[in-house]
This record gives sequence, structure tokens and C-alpha cells, in this order.
Amino acid sequence: MAKLIAIVNVVAWSGFWAFGYLALTSGGLSSGQVVIAALIAFAGLVTGVAAWIWIARRAEETGYAPRSGPLPAEVREAAQAKWEDGDALP
Repeated sequence: MAKLIAIVNVVAWSGFWAFGYLALTSGGLSSGQVVIAALIAFAGLVTGVAAWIWIARRAEETGYAPRSGPLPAEVREAAQAKWEDGDALP
């Protein structure tokens, strides 16, 4: 299932870029064709984002990627103290 979603992700993003390019740079297309190209690009965008989110969540669930989330309180407080002291500035 994960490989199928990965393939869907690649195809969706390819469609987004290809049809988005057509919609933006069309010179000889009618307005109806531009609208259709923009709608297909939007569908590719939505599908690509949804597939990417599914892949990212699945990677966290299986342990392939580290879990994202808030920092522990002690790490957050140490970073805040360092920032307030001006040590974090370049």
C-alpha cells in the first residue's frame, strides 16, 4: 500500500507541475482549456499533499522517521534562556 501511495504522490506532483505550467504559460489556448489545466493542476496539488501527509504519518508510525511533536519542557526552557541571554544571536 505504501508503494502505491508513493507512486500516486509522484504522479500527482508531476500533474501539478505540468498542468500548472500549461495554465500559467499558455499563449494559444482558449480560456476553457486554461481553466481545465488549472483544475487538473489543483487536483494534483491536493492529491500530492494528501499522499505526502499519509506517507509522513506512516513513516512515523512504523519507526522509519522520528516522531515529530513538541520539545520536552527542559529543552524548551534551556533554549528560551539561551535566547534571552543573547547567546543564540549570531
